[in-house]
Amino acid sequence: MRLKDTVKKEDFKIMAIDDEPDIIASLGLYLNKYDFVGYTNPMEALEVLKTEHFDLLLLDFLMTPLHGDQVVEEIRKFNSSLYILLLTGHKDLAPPLETIKRLDIQGYCEKSSNFDQMILLVESGLKSVSQMRIINDINQKLETAYSDLKNAYRGTVESLRLAVDAKDSYTKNHSDRVALYSKLIGEQIGLPEDEMQTLYDGALFHDIGKIGIPDAILQKPGKLTDDEYDDIKNHPSIGAKIIAPAKIFDPIIPIVKHHHERYDGRGYPSGLKGEDIPLLARIVTVADSFDAMTSDRSYRPRFTLEKALDELENGKGTQFDPDLVDAFLIAFRNNKDYIESEISSKFVTATL
Repeated sequence: MRLKDTVKKEDFKIMAIDDEPDIIASLGLYLNKYDFVGYTNPMEALEVLKTEHFDLLLLDFLMTPLHGDQVVEEIRKFNSSLYILLLTGHKDLAPPLETIKRLDIQGYCEKSSNFDQMILLVESGLKSVSQMRIINDINQKLETAYSDLKNAYRGTVESLRLAVDAKDSYTKNHSDRVALYSKLIGEQIGLPEDEMQTLYDGALFHDIGKIGIPDAILQKPGKLTDDEYDDIKNHPSIGAKIIAPAKIFDPIIPIVKHHHERYDGRGYPSGLKGEDIPLLARIVTVADSFDAMTSDRSYRPRFTLEKALDELENGKGTQFDPDLVDAFLIAFRNNKDYIESEISSKFVTATL
């Protein structure tokens, strides 16, 4: 089955490198709606990649005179952003996961006579490329017209934030509620006004990196595999990279990057511990966890309000900063009706 054409042929440029001519010919047939070129000689292909732009590379792993991972090693010396999908004759012959991560290979699949899986991966990859085109284009404009495009950039990232919520009906408006709960905690501990704004913005955009996580993982009803969980754990770093090019977002990068750190140092991506975790990130961790626990998820129903509050208490000193949990519990008591209405409204809205 071929996917429905959704882009013009000239929109994306794809290269394939495989030392089997028949594979290149077959790929050319399946990918004929794109600007496609194939090479059987990896050395020749490398020279072309140095001088021409490509959006996506399909790369065989076992080749001569260079294996696919060696080709990527060379590519990453001059191109850190090329989207790469590795093709393997058998998944057991693929390079180790550590190598795939280190070389920033976005995915791999087995070669077979059925190209459906590969086409799906290509389509998903090109969606990511398309999104990054938009972001990169806006970043470039910001460098030349910062003051004029500041609001436009924020609006675009806001659209991406809303797109993240829309990817999963279970977490619709999640970031808005996390921002609300974070603000209540910030007010309770007496944050100054400028930090309150940073906290609110950081909470709004804390999950922006999930735009780069496949829907199949975000919405999976069962337990994630270790590899899938590793993908999920990448979203704070992905989010930080997305917003990093724009200086206006510098203050919220620590929140986006570190909102999944744990107070006991067992979190990710950096394993920060205690007060080494930025204060605003620690606040968002509490707010994020509370909203997650009081939301239905694809893999479990929502907790009762009492159980969610108990979980926050039980997590003091391990997952959460004890002082910030106490601050949230006070803020909750002072705003109980308001918070309960927010929790109730998300399920009413979901049934409309």
